[in-house]
Amino acid sequence: MVHIVYMGDQLKDVSSVKSLHIDLLDQVVGSGASERLVHSYKRSFNGFAAQLSDEEVEKIASMNEVVSVIPNKRRELHTTKSWDFTGFPVKANREPFERDVIIGMLDTGIWPESESFNNEGIGPPPQKWKGTCQSLFNFTCNNKIIGAKYYRSEGKLKEGDIDSPRDSAGHGSHTASIAAGRQVHDASLHGLAKGTARGGAPAARIAVYKICWLEGCYDADILAAFDDAIADGVDIISLSVGGTDVEDYFEDASSIGAFHAMKNGILTSCSGGNSGPMFSTIENFSPWILTVAANTIDRQFLAEVRLGNGNRYEGLAINTFGFKNTMHPLVYAGDVPNISAGFNGSTSRYCYNGSLEKNLVKGKIVLCDTLNDASGLSLDGAAGAVMQSEFLDVAYPFPLPVTVLGLLDARKVSQYISKASHPKANILKSRVFDDPAAPYPDLSAPGVDILAAWSPISSPPASYNIISGTSMACPHATGAAAYVKSFHPTWSPAAIKSALMTTAYPMKESKNIDAELAYGAGQINPTRALNPGLVYDAGEADYISMLCGQGYSTKKLRLVTGDNSRCSATNNGTVFDLNYPSFALSVESGKLFSASFRRTITNVGLPKSMYRATVRNAGKLKIHVEPRLFSFKSLMEKQSFVLKVKGGTARAIVSASLELSDGVHHVRSPIVVYTVGVTKP
Repeated sequence: MVHIVYMGDQLKDVSSVKSLHIDLLDQVVGSGASERLVHSYKRSFNGFAAQLSDEEVEKIASMNEVVSVIPNKRRELHTTKSWDFTGFPVKANREPFERDVIIGMLDTGIWPESESFNNEGIGPPPQKWKGTCQSLFNFTCNNKIIGAKYYRSEGKLKEGDIDSPRDSAGHGSHTASIAAGRQVHDASLHGLAKGTARGGAPAARIAVYKICWLEGCYDADILAAFDDAIADGVDIISLSVGGTDVEDYFEDASSIGAFHAMKNGILTSCSGGNSGPMFSTIENFSPWILTVAANTIDRQFLAEVRLGNGNRYEGLAINTFGFKNTMHPLVYAGDVPNISAGFNGSTSRYCYNGSLEKNLVKGKIVLCDTLNDASGLSLDGAAGAVMQSEFLDVAYPFPLPVTVLGLLDARKVSQYISKASHPKANILKSRVFDDPAAPYPDLSAPGVDILAAWSPISSPPASYNIISGTSMACPHATGAAAYVKSFHPTWSPAAIKSALMTTAYPMKESKNIDAELAYGAGQINPTRALNPGLVYDAGEADYISMLCGQGYSTKKLRLVTGDNSRCSATNNGTVFDLNYPSFALSVESGKLFSASFRRTITNVGLPKSMYRATVRNAGKLKIHVEPRLFSFKSLMEKQSFVLKVKGGTARAIVSASLELSDGVHHVRSPIVVYTVGVTKP
């Protein structure tokens, strides 16, 4: 099996790092070391990927030069209106430097012919660019897509995969156009969501690093892409990939890559994962990563089902086709099991692939007791489907007409089937509904029902497609970060992250979700992030202090940092003291608690200004800030404060917020206290 041997920071003054990797590998495997080597990471950090047995892994992990040895895990991939919804208009103020910002997209590749990536009117790449373009299979770069590479450490190509940077899945084109796509008028999915598609930083350049294939994405390739992207000169890295359960920062490929990106002044934006918003479902959690959740926008795609008795019910689905006025026979999946294959009604009711009797569902609309992708129904020749789900917040595309109803409406359809002698139904093409109640408090950049560029050889075959997930939220944050970077090219990754977090829109409360653990600081507000007033800045030294406080040894730190860093009494900080733009505390239920958070703020607003600290919605919590007034006399001046939280709570989550304001700027940070051992908000 392929394993990643991570050896820390980039080696300097070494003529051939690859030779050193082969020599080290040779000590473990004997002859044939070069054939075992898969990747040699040498441009931005030190390490390699190689075929290793369990015994060899144990031996190499004990070497002094090695920080960690990681199995090559497979990970999963986690807009006409979305930017307008964040308050970021087409005519937003733009800085000419935006054309010099380079976004590294680590995804499934890109479809270069898409109108979202045309290079009309764009000059040559910025001089800092050091990357290359792997021009294969008629794939060429341009002044918009200035670089493209692809990586594959193991596994064979599946049918539909393309062995080049070209995107056969659609996901990479979608995320890239959200982050930095050009303006494309009259974009739609076969008429749905018609409007102007655009990215957050439409003048920015795109560098493509294809790490994901139809079977998934491997850690060895993710690290290889980070190694190249950092050395190539990108400014922002976007990674909509997750699926790791490790707790050590340096046993996680994304965390390792993002750490070295941070050391080089590059912010990494990652998706938070699609398993939320329950406790312990977040992925890509390292503090040097901008982790993004997904929220709804004020648009839904409704698909109506009409029954033979005249009743009508509206559900969610992206139907680009419908039956118009044609009625079809309606059957319940539990009544048509594929008995010869060993299924009965208790299993066929879920419409699993192969569970239905083809002769009994062909040409009919099928009522299913759960939500699935309808691929089995399509293969069985069904005309359409009515599905049911407890959660109606995302509309999905299907290969045939479908509507997804709530449990109550689905029950009414079931009752109609049981009473009617010849039940019939009709499913109409989706229509767009403006939803003024959004965003709901479960998520923090637009990620639901997002229209963006697509690969026309993927499914559905279209130039633009509508999909949902934190994969879509991540490039929104990436685009916003690139926009801020274009105005503030010298700001650190932490400063950009702070600007985005402290200027975010506060989210509305919901009976299903409680507090900021689900949606972070709120929904991004790119225009306000340009002028946050204050930032919570941090650099490598701050993260080293935090790592020392978490028990990392001096030896391990020096391998990671490549310098003489050491853990001592002066830098043995706690997680509480990391200069982060939020405050979180885990406590035992029902017990008294007390904690202090130390923070330093940097003035990036008005040279002379006075900020006052205000705590909002503290409830029964006792929250004290010292000092409460901050008088700044110049830009980039720093001042520190301590925030103390005391109390006792039996609730799963209690939230408040700290606001620092000079009357013009409102720098808001969430404060969250949550009980340990709780599995559900």
